[in-house]
Amino acid sequence: MIKKLREIVLRNYSPKTYERLLREKGVIIGRGLRLFNFRTIEIDVSTPGLIEIGDNVSITSGCSLLVHDFCSSVFRNLYHDYLPGRSKLVIGDNVYIGQKSIVMRGVTIGDNVIIGAGSIVTKDIPSGSVAAGVPAKVICSLDEYHAKRIGRAKNEALAVARHLMAYYKRPLCPSDFRDEFALFWNPEKETYPENFVRIVRDTQLHEENYDIFLRNNKPLWASFEEFICEAKGV
Repeated sequence: MIKKLREIVLRNYSPKTYERLLREKGVIIGRGLRLFNFRTIEIDVSTPGLIEIGDNVSITSGCSLLVHDFCSSVFRNLYHDYLPGRSKLVIGDNVYIGQKSIVMRGVTIGDNVIIGAGSIVTKDIPSGSVAAGVPAKVICSLDEYHAKRIGRAKNEALAVARHLMAYYKRPLCPSDFRDEFALFWNPEKETYPENFVRIVRDTQLHEENYDIFLRNNKPLWASFEEFICEAKGV
């Protein structure tokens, strides 16, 4: 009973305690796992050693990772036999799994992969790709998707800024742009609120990648003020 209560607490207390429980059960997990809305995520621990999760993997709300099924119950009732169904599931490094996606048993997802929201992954997904759909299929390479996002990022950020100006009816500040921060982020030239810096460092970026990001980020605007001025049409 005490063991069961402890598992319930670890499962529901925080993403880190859930990760700790998964590791204790035998799931192989690399560094930098991120579980968004972790209480809605279902990771099949019926055979935890069949699950391998690499470094810097993000699993979002409502996702399921499965290593077994029990559809053989239908065969048993009709044909009076039993066909077990268990297979290893592997997720590589630097993978993002969108909301309410299901990754089925026997699947290997390569490195540097994005799985679109609502996907059902039934077959292997190669490294460096973006996959989505039911069943999930590769829709483009990660390089192609990255190029598309670069092309859209500026116009999307300006549209968000104009909407927030009308919505808040006050001067905007950097902390209003926790998603768009990289487009104007220049810590060497500007001073940002400490709470915003903490969010960027701890939430938007893994701690270990923060210094690399600062060295390599190429903002589209030289400063936050320049970004806001363009949004205003000044």
